[in-house]
Amino acid sequence: MENTSLESRFKTPIIFVSILIPVAVALLFSIRLKDFGIIIEPLSFLPPIYASINAITAILLILGVISIRNKNIQLHQKFMTSAIGCSVVFLIMYVAYHMSAEATVFGDINHNGILDIDEKKSVATLRIIYLILLISHIALSVIIIPFVLFTYSRALSKDFIRHKKLARITFPLWLYVAVTGVIVYLMISPYYA
Repeated sequence: MENTSLESRFKTPIIFVSILIPVAVALLFSIRLKDFGIIIEPLSFLPPIYASINAITAILLILGVISIRNKNIQLHQKFMTSAIGCSVVFLIMYVAYHMSAEATVFGDINHNGILDIDEKKSVATLRIIYLILLISHIALSVIIIPFVLFTYSRALSKDFIRHKKLARITFPLWLYVAVTGVIVYLMISPYYA
């Protein structure tokens, strides 16, 4: 009973945060600092850093699963808490970069922001693969928020049966988001201005 009441206390904040984060990111993503007279160079050093953070998140998730399978609960907790921390740091860097830089178009070799016919031909099917990965990555990164938070809250509530049940869904989705984040970065990086 105590565990259930603890999880129920987390329910409303988790739902609020799960809605707030995507809405805030969408709003911040549409804001360019230069539109407010804040002229700064694009934070072009951030994409390889936040892609690396995605890679670290993926590694932490895998290590977390390995540690729990080896019955090392404390190590599992550290890996999973670190993965959440990495995801938060990623999000901050991602938004900061996009507030300081113009959108990058996949295949835009001359960096003019327009994908002309020759550029389209040069990337052809690869662009479709990129867009499928990008769209699924973005969609699942929104969907995964409540999954991660509810899974974590069940662990904090010591409701390990329900935690394990939800973690079996959360883990592959979160791992997919982390890994595709790296792949998407590697695919788009040649087109950064």
